[in-house]
Amino acid sequence: MWAVARRPRWIALLLLALVLAGVFAGLGKWQLERSIANGKPLPETTETRRDLDAVTQPGAGAPETIAGQKVTVTGTFVAGDTTILTGRSGGGTYQTIGHLVDAQSGASLPVVIGWSDRRDAATAGGDRLADGDEVTVEGRYYPAESPDQDAYTKGEFSAVAPARFVNTWKAFDDRMYIGYVVADGTTAQAAGLGTIADRAPTREIQFDWLNLFYAIEWVVFAGFAVFLWYRFVKDAFEREEEERREAALSVDGALVDRR
Repeated sequence: MWAVARRPRWIALLLLALVLAGVFAGLGKWQLERSIANGKPLPETTETRRDLDAVTQPGAGAPETIAGQKVTVTGTFVAGDTTILTGRSGGGTYQTIGHLVDAQSGASLPVVIGWSDRRDAATAGGDRLADGDEVTVEGRYYPAESPDQDAYTKGEFSAVAPARFVNTWKAFDDRMYIGYVVADGTTAQAAGLGTIADRAPTREIQFDWLNLFYAIEWVVFAGFAVFLWYRFVKDAFEREEEERREAALSVDGALVDRR
């Protein structure tokens, strides 16, 4: 059979099969790396407090790696731009969202100040901080929430959605952080509100079995490409052997007839 395999036609086909196997193996390696990368825990850097502008910039998205990052930001709360949300976890019936203008970048930032079980008290807490004085807020930074998460019940909302605040805030110059800060107890106490229950994000390791399955699948394809070449060569060899046997039988039959 290997005499057949050494023919130029089958050598060329073998090279093609090896190229395909290499491509499939590369894809399998890529899928395996993805499954391992997705299984790694997120970096344990969120508990080191950093300046907000060292973590993100106005207009930049908030990836999962910085969700819950402890930050410090200094600025001024805008009077008249307090928003009250309801139906949220973390404490209270109503949560107060303030419009903070970052003193360093000049960009707008939603800040979850605190909570109250009374709407008027929640509003008063936001107004208490919007007195024109510069304040320093410490808390955790999170990605923006979608307006689709809002609970539209009698005009009430539940999502910290900068995409909606741009239409409701009176003082806004188009520069905004695509995320929000949940303030700690210091800011909540200054506003006379309850502190939002917030804690360090969990770092669960979830191995991506789907990518692992794809990796195994590509390896099978790579092996199949070589096996297919072997099968073609074997079929060609068996076909030629069958033709030889038939030719030999024809010659033997002809000799017998002559006798």
